[in-house]
Amino acid sequence: MLDFARFEAGHLLADNWLRLERYAHLPTQTLGFVEALAGTLLEPEDIAVFVGRGPQGIAALIPLCREPKGTARWRLAGAREVFEPGDALCDGEEGAALLAQALVRDGRPLDLDRIPASSLLIPALREAMRGRGMLSLRPARPCPTIALDASWGQGDSFLNAGRRSDFRRAERRAAAMGAVFHEIIAPDPAEFDMLFDEAIGVEMKSWKHAAGSAIGCDPDKEAFARAWFRHACDQGKLRIAFLRIGHKPVAMQLAVVSLNRYWLFKIGYDEAYRACSPGNLLMLHTLRHAARTGLEAYELMGEAEPWIADFWTRDSHECLHLRTYPRNWRGAAALAQDGLGWLKERLGRKQA
Repeated sequence: MLDFARFEAGHLLADNWLRLERYAHLPTQTLGFVEALAGTLLEPEDIAVFVGRGPQGIAALIPLCREPKGTARWRLAGAREVFEPGDALCDGEEGAALLAQALVRDGRPLDLDRIPASSLLIPALREAMRGRGMLSLRPARPCPTIALDASWGQGDSFLNAGRRSDFRRAERRAAAMGAVFHEIIAPDPAEFDMLFDEAIGVEMKSWKHAAGSAIGCDPDKEAFARAWFRHACDQGKLRIAFLRIGHKPVAMQLAVVSLNRYWLFKIGYDEAYRACSPGNLLMLHTLRHAARTGLEAYELMGEAEPWIADFWTRDSHECLHLRTYPRNWRGAAALAQDGLGWLKERLGRKQA
């Protein structure tokens, strides 16, 4: 359930959220993303929308959720379920300060994983917590990024000689298996389900199926992904990309074009075609397409995995794990729990 009025006198209407989306820097800050979570992965629990209200109305908001037990902390909606970065929507520093004050007044600890290091909420919370408890910041998984320019759209000059050789070898192997086609589709809503099903079908033929991490392995995650990407489709922002060999889809991407960036959410490839690196071939094609259409960056929403660093980029957006410990029994319980966890982690490193 998405609760718009839980912590604010009056109602937080959807149009206020949509108005604040002009200040978004992540697609996960949108109302459509959070509504998809509320109707699927987070359906059993409420998503409370905290707001910062100023003289001109609502100046900031953040959707949080928690388990019903008394010691549970507020956490970013969806952070544990889909592992994507998230942040508050703020119209500026003043809005962030108002929101931070509302969060501190609530009195519960916060556990905000993977929040951008540049978030306006971080300094605002640090100030609001002054004299009222503790705030902890630890490194979280960064988000890889590729800054695009004209060179990305022209040939393969952005690759070193070794990588160019690797890709040409992969292209030859793909061509030996059949005619190779690339598609980047901005689907019409009427064809969304057919193309979405085709894309997750490709992922089910990858190692993710055996690992249980493919979208199609979990009905709740599939329901969320379908709802979120359908919303993006309705707005004209969804891109479904395929690499086909002999008309058979062997690699896919589910991405969103927003904020003048290409946001890559899901990838998958057919293990039977692994020898020609279909996932990398498709990524090369979508990178070129993004550059040619004037987008400023290509954002990989996952973490900085070795294949990304080795093939594509070592640049990333820094993220932090923010926790607060109010000066009350809930804050003391959270601090004791985390202190024990940090101690075990330190002892484990020493033993290793």
